[in-house]
Amino acid sequence: MSLQSQVDVVYLWVDGNDPAWRKKRRQAEARLGVDHGDTLAIFGNVEGRFRDNDELRYSLRALEQFFPNHGQVYLVTDAQTPAWLCAHPGITVVDHRALIPAAALPTFDSGHIESYIHHIPNLSERYFYFNDDVFFGAPVKLDDWFWPGGVYVGWSDEPEVSDEPLRMDATALENACRLSHQWLKAWAPDLPHYTPTFRTFAHSPRPMRKSVLLALEALAPELFDQVRSTVFRTWDKPTIVSDFVLRWSLASGLARVRDYAHAHVESGDLHDRRGLDQVLAQFGALAFFCINDTTDDAHASDPRLSQVRDALARLYPIRSRFEKPSPTKASRVALMAAQSC
Repeated sequence: MSLQSQVDVVYLWVDGNDPAWRKKRRQAEARLGVDHGDTLAIFGNVEGRFRDNDELRYSLRALEQFFPNHGQVYLVTDAQTPAWLCAHPGITVVDHRALIPAAALPTFDSGHIESYIHHIPNLSERYFYFNDDVFFGAPVKLDDWFWPGGVYVGWSDEPEVSDEPLRMDATALENACRLSHQWLKAWAPDLPHYTPTFRTFAHSPRPMRKSVLLALEALAPELFDQVRSTVFRTWDKPTIVSDFVLRWSLASGLARVRDYAHAHVESGDLHDRRGLDQVLAQFGALAFFCINDTTDDAHASDPRLSQVRDALARLYPIRSRFEKPSPTKASRVALMAAQSC
């Protein structure tokens, strides 16, 4: 498969339970100090943003099941690797230090990190960008995501964003919509397809074109500089990959809107299970779904987290080629015996 035809896949992943990483996070919080507390976005530094609830394992299983002809997988991490991940030529772990200047590290803002992923060496022109809480739910047809001149994007089912200045109490994506429109409005004479639309984009696999990101980086360096100045997610900085590049592509005729059957589940609302039951009932008919960790600062033993893991295990029971084999009963017994000596 040539680099022209293959479609690579990029994931961001973090293990918020890693002691070394947690120490790094505490030190970053201390350096910022209380004076920067009013710049943090809502939920910009809560446990749910960094928790590993095994989503990546199942997102990779979904990828293998529904898009087996994908190209190289790149896993962007901060000096971490999942314990269950095996060494496989089809997946490359990319450390933050290989992409982001040392002076900007560490950063805990996914918007900052994702602004660099188009610089991954050997990344294909067309690629999917994933957060690890997003899953393919049906067989992937590339024509549903890419067309010869660009990509398709989909709107979320969330209410429209109000057309007003940035707000400290707004979500990062709401303010990202406002920031993008401020910039695009100033450039409207050069963007004949620009139509203000105050909606947020669906939490989906992001079909991307590397050449578009490189062009935007040269066209709007100030936006890239702003998001690359963050340590934690802030309410007044742009969200480039998950908002600005999509709106600019629509305004430039490089993206088209497409309706996808999809679902968005928030784990913080799982007391009644309706969201997960919808995914289980419609599995195979959903192009994609997102299970967003909104348990925020809940304890790791919160039953809502185990509900998510159990549902994902039911949906994707087949191990991907990127997982180490599960230990047999005999090997587990031998390990326990050795540990008791």
